[in-house]
Amino acid sequence: MADAENIASKQKQISISEFFEKNKHFLGFDTLQRAVITAVKEAVDNSLDACEEARILPTIKVEINKLKGDKLELICQDNGPGIPRDSVENVFGKFLLGSRFHAIRQTRGQQGIGITGVVMYSQLTTGSKTHVISKIKSDSSAVHVDLGLDTRKNKATKSNEIRDVWFEDGEEVVSGLKIKTVMKAKYQRGRQSVHQYLRMTSIVNPHATIQLIVRDADGEIIDQGHWIRTTEKLPRVVEEIKPHPHGIHLGQLQRMLKEADERKLTSFLRHNFSGVSMRAAKEILGKAELEEGRTPVRIKADEAQAMLDSFQEVKLLAPPTDCLSPIEEILIKKGLSKAIDSRFASTVTRKPAVSQGNPFQIEVGLVFGGDLAADGPIEVLRFANRVPLMYQQGGCLLTKALESVDWKRYGLDHPGGKGLPKGPAAVLIHLASTNVQFTSEAKEAVSDNEEVFEEIRKAMLEVGRGLKNHLKKSKQRKKAQEKFDLINIILPEISRKSSEMLGRDEPDLSPVITRIMNAVFLEDEVTWDNDTKQNVCSVTIYNYTARARAYTILAKWPEAEGVKMAENPRGGRKETNGLWAWRLDTLNPGESAEIRFTVEGLTKGDWNETDIFFRGNGDIIGANKIDEKLLDEMRKVEALAVAEAEHAKSDGIGSMERVLDRAEPVEDFQENPSEDLTEPAAPIAEVIPAEDEDWFGMRDGGAE
Repeated sequence: MADAENIASKQKQISISEFFEKNKHFLGFDTLQRAVITAVKEAVDNSLDACEEARILPTIKVEINKLKGDKLELICQDNGPGIPRDSVENVFGKFLLGSRFHAIRQTRGQQGIGITGVVMYSQLTTGSKTHVISKIKSDSSAVHVDLGLDTRKNKATKSNEIRDVWFEDGEEVVSGLKIKTVMKAKYQRGRQSVHQYLRMTSIVNPHATIQLIVRDADGEIIDQGHWIRTTEKLPRVVEEIKPHPHGIHLGQLQRMLKEADERKLTSFLRHNFSGVSMRAAKEILGKAELEEGRTPVRIKADEAQAMLDSFQEVKLLAPPTDCLSPIEEILIKKGLSKAIDSRFASTVTRKPAVSQGNPFQIEVGLVFGGDLAADGPIEVLRFANRVPLMYQQGGCLLTKALESVDWKRYGLDHPGGKGLPKGPAAVLIHLASTNVQFTSEAKEAVSDNEEVFEEIRKAMLEVGRGLKNHLKKSKQRKKAQEKFDLINIILPEISRKSSEMLGRDEPDLSPVITRIMNAVFLEDEVTWDNDTKQNVCSVTIYNYTARARAYTILAKWPEAEGVKMAENPRGGRKETNGLWAWRLDTLNPGESAEIRFTVEGLTKGDWNETDIFFRGNGDIIGANKIDEKLLDEMRKVEALAVAEAEHAKSDGIGSMERVLDRAEPVEDFQENPSEDLTEPAAPIAEVIPAEDEDWFGMRDGGAE
């Protein structure tokens, strides 16, 4: 029987590289089919990150060449800033090396294990080294080097390093990166493939041009894809923020206290955390019964615990949200349009929220019709920080939130109200966060989180209402148009025949048609003017009733920074952000009126459909009656946001503290998950219509 000394002597420390070498499934290399997707993902993510940080519009080319057996060659090239020669070895040959792990901001990757994992897997399965070509703008030549990995030392091995001019397609490359590696993997087509991954990547990165070419062992092209950028607008630059007290654990707080340079606890709290003003710092220390002048490094464990407990009892500002980079609604539509042919799109970008001190933001896009299959489940496109999630769909929080909505009430077939709905539709879900919690190291699915779940659900209800209004409007217009066409064909023909038989002049049929129709009908259209490079929105109202009508017509338009109305002959007034109103005092029987305005600052395809609402007596076919209560709440939210921004700009911290004194704690900004979502939310912080209610519209069962 072995004694304790012998057992202890057998204990050996392994390197990080050795661990991942024996547990490559943690990195996504668990099957031959997934191995190539993982490798492409890591290379493309790095290329996108590098280009965006350098403010370069990405152009990425992926080539896959099948070799004998289960081997293939992967080539990935970008037009990014490149990597300096002295950094190439560390970037490709050292695990857990990166610039993003300690930075609190939205990034595609954080752990620093991705591309090194590709080098390791290639070496492990084929014995091949990874060839890297890197060119930075300031150098006259590019670095060409073969890289391997010493797993025991967690260090790259270099060979065949040279400097040479880099040419591609007969032109010298100014800057960029190219990797070439051979690995054991299988290329397959279908929903879980490289093609699908790059297609999805292009949707949430509309500023990127991505090309795929796949060749068989004979050099014949067997698969390809080319997704051209639809916008030249790069994602906004994200700012690094400090940790928020609501996301801190005891061990982390103790480490921060021991490493602090500040001499006083008040300075420590203000300088090391976001959302903590001087007032809040004093209140935290007061509740923790700690003197403000105490030195942070001298704080004991029980005192740190008291400080941690007081974090939850004090009103704090939410952390800044400039650490997030959402795709934005218009660009979501652009991204979806280049990958999916559809007739209708509804998108929403929710305002930022906070979970455990971590800012996050939810975006959802729904497309309907076109060439989408109608006989199966809808297509679900899941993303976290602009990165596609390809596997474990059923176990992902994003999918669970989608399935929690009763889609039948929004026009999709949803048997039993469980699982994915059916119909010609696709739903995009994007989670942008400083700290995405995944279910595994492979980052394939998002783990459960109540706050995130509720935000996704609310976004689903919004796009669902958009689809419902679209289908309702289409149905109403089709029915009214059929009736109108029938009347205008049959009655004139009867009138003509009768007049011929009686030898009389044909009567004026307008009053008769008006009486039969007995409805106010509205048509709207958004078109693109190639000459002026503007969107033109026209709204025409027809009064087919026996009496004069008076209405206020309201139209939604994509108001945003750089987007404004150019021409608006009828004037009107702004109701709230993105909603304009015009008053029609008198619309006589048989008359029509047109509202026409143009919008500049958009590009072709950005805006194709609008929502129309009205005030007044009597329904309008093709428009919904405005919900005044909901509109008022939206005005209050908008006014509050403007007031807070003005205070912060004019008076700085003092004003923000006064705003803070009137604010709720961070956690109170989150909707109570147990709340009944069948009624509109009361607080002005959440302006969401009831689930059975249209945006600004009437409840189900109201007048059609």
